[in-house]
Amino acid sequence: MEVYLIRHTTPVLEPGLIYGRKELLLHDTFPDELATVLQQLPEHFDAVYSSPAFRCVELAKEISPDFKMDVRLQELDFGEWEGKTWDTVDQVALQCWMDDYVNVCVPGGESMMQMHERITEFWDELSRETYTRIAIVTHAGVMRLLLASVRSIALTNIFDIKINYGEVIIVNHLLPDPRFVN
Repeated sequence: MEVYLIRHTTPVLEPGLIYGRKELLLHDTFPDELATVLQQLPEHFDAVYSSPAFRCVELAKEISPDFKMDVRLQELDFGEWEGKTWDTVDQVALQCWMDDYVNVCVPGGESMMQMHERITEFWDELSRETYTRIAIVTHAGVMRLLLASVRSIALTNIFDIKINYGEVIIVNHLLPDPRFVN
């Protein structure tokens, strides 16, 4: 299966904003970024999946009007921190999370491991399909988790995977078992 992992384009946000699931408008560069993304894509996909976030849906519907939304493709749930900035949240709780973001839940949100479990569930279902080529329009966190599996990178090191807004990453084979965690 050829998988096109596509990060949403640039959102409008203030520096330091925590916006995992917060709805954001798209930057006025969207038309140019869209053109750049579309140039990297083939004309046809067997299926296009998208996070339900506005910033993903707007891109997905330009790729295919028949895209499918899946809540499991959402970014990390930052719970009580959504819409705040890193310098305004409880710094003790932030340090606790930063020390073990794989296992520690954000207050009122989820841990990276919980996010990993929902992404794994999505991938398990997808891997049973007979698709040849698909697109997944989603967030950097989701892409990092999938790429960590492909590249056998420990979840503790996923932030070493840099992904730009509007970036397209092609995986030309079936992904290894995404439950790989070390």
